[in-house]
Amino acid sequence: MSTNTNKNLHSAASAKKDEYYTQLSDIVNELYSYKDYFKDKVVLCNCDDPYESNFFKYFALNFNFFGLKKLITTCYSGSPISGTELNLFPNLEPKIAKKKAYKLEITELSNADGEPNFDLNDVQRILKEHPPAILKGNGDFRSKECLEFLKEADIVVTNPPFSLFREFVSQIIYYEKKFIIIGNKNAITYKEIFPLISQNKLWIGVTPMSKEIYFDVPQAYIDEAIEKKKDRTVVKVDGKYMARTQSIWFTNLDIKKRHEKFISYKEYTPKEFPKYDNYDAIEVSKSADIPENYYGVMGVPITFLDKYNPEQFEILDARDYTNIERLKTKSTMLVKDADGSVNGKAKYARILIRRRNIEN
Repeated sequence: MSTNTNKNLHSAASAKKDEYYTQLSDIVNELYSYKDYFKDKVVLCNCDDPYESNFFKYFALNFNFFGLKKLITTCYSGSPISGTELNLFPNLEPKIAKKKAYKLEITELSNADGEPNFDLNDVQRILKEHPPAILKGNGDFRSKECLEFLKEADIVVTNPPFSLFREFVSQIIYYEKKFIIIGNKNAITYKEIFPLISQNKLWIGVTPMSKEIYFDVPQAYIDEAIEKKKDRTVVKVDGKYMARTQSIWFTNLDIKKRHEKFISYKEYTPKEFPKYDNYDAIEVSKSADIPENYYGVMGVPITFLDKYNPEQFEILDARDYTNIERLKTKSTMLVKDADGSVNGKAKYARILIRRRNIEN
């Protein structure tokens, strides 16, 4: 956990610049598989303005269906809560001071007739009758005030700022919380994140890594991307411009996907699966080609994590499988770039794995 509190709090302003607004459809597709985990639990969405966040909208609409004990949402100060194209409730003017950090807690929900089932109009009514409470601080998830909400929570569900992903994960791991969060696919290769994957403290969520996730962003973001010809950062979806990032879901809640047996059909041959120049492992360029009769060390693409079954494979520390002294002292457990060359040709980032000999 970071100890430089002042630096952390001041970085909150810059953190808002890389917040992306998750589509409700993506939340529905991922979170439904976890529905049995939510009963009688306190869910915290600690990077979510309830007026803008589809995470809040989703849990509010499903509060009774999931049997939640409490829903807590908090946001950074300066959140553009109303009067923007991202406001989920354009007809509702928040009764709170603008540019203030605030929280909203829900412990029970019913519609105007007292029935357990309700719709978006009921959620909007509750927001109107019970507006969020202004926080003392700036709403930074690392602040002492927000840490108290984290301690109370059972499950954290949110899309944290990408620039603070390492610190966000470090915090929820430190406090031993369950979580379902979104992060950049490249986070897999971070020296702070990959060890957690290898130790089975964090893994890929239900949504396949190959599925594109698009985000709502302010119009200013889109205008700048188009003006600077950053064509790959925005894309038109159903006639609407959205931000494109290499994003995936991460969780530490057990899911069916982690227990599905990986079936391979390839036979090992030295010609098809050559060894790396600097590591005692063979190169497998496609996860689908993992040889079914090879029990040695293999280098596979990071997309293998989509198929990773910890009962069938183990993830290894690449530093233990090289005779090159400088590679033994690297900060990462991965095989990367020119260090992972085969016959002098560099490869992309690779994970070293070994099949578990279950029968023996």
